[in-house]
Amino acid sequence: MPELPEVETIARQLRDLVVDRTISGFESRWVRLTEPEPADVFAARLRGRRITGVRRRGKFVVFDLDGGEALVVSLRMTGKLLFAVEGVDERYVRGEIRFTDGTALRFSDTRKFGRMAVVDAAALEGNGQPDRARAPLHSSLGQEPLARGFTVAWLRSLLRRRPRAAIKPLLLDQRAIALAGEDPSAPESGVAAPGGHPAAARGDPLGASQGDPARRCVAPRLRRCSRAAWPHAA
Repeated sequence: MPELPEVETIARQLRDLVVDRTISGFESRWVRLTEPEPADVFAARLRGRRITGVRRRGKFVVFDLDGGEALVVSLRMTGKLLFAVEGVDERYVRGEIRFTDGTALRFSDTRKFGRMAVVDAAALEGNGQPDRARAPLHSSLGQEPLARGFTVAWLRSLLRRRPRAAIKPLLLDQRAIALAGEDPSAPESGVAAPGGHPAAARGDPLGASQGDPARRCVAPRLRRCSRAAWPHAA
């Protein structure tokens, strides 16, 4: 599964390629790609819409559309978004978004785990509140670790609300922090246990006083990973 910095890189690359393009049509080649919405209804919702922005939310690639909606793409394990790529294996192309200028964005997915949805863009702005636990994941993601709102004060508040939570499961809880499954102990993630704290290594609960080292650890390392993959990142 792609890690958060990789999805951030994909979103930034696509931003330069598809923003301000208008969608002329959509073709689904796999019945479950847009479920539970039928592909023809999905296509009708996209037709004529202009892409106004591309961003990442958790591990979703989000295409903002005019009119206040957004196209959300979950790449899952093997999904790829391909623009102006030659030699694509047609066996694995599950969907295609065509633009009025004749170009197209194709979705290739070997294992068929990826999904697409058109949603209200406002539904993507989650805050990790416990009462959102039963909501669809795209509408219940927690605080973005690269956003300005990911502050020491916010993290301390989260730790106070979850006083018995061990730090590793808490960082893996997408409804708390939108690392979207990022394993903080995995070397490739670039995220380490906060300050090397022994409780974090054991998986024991951490107090609110540990919010500062946790915040100092997570956000800068994710930014460094994103910049390593996309040197022009802000």
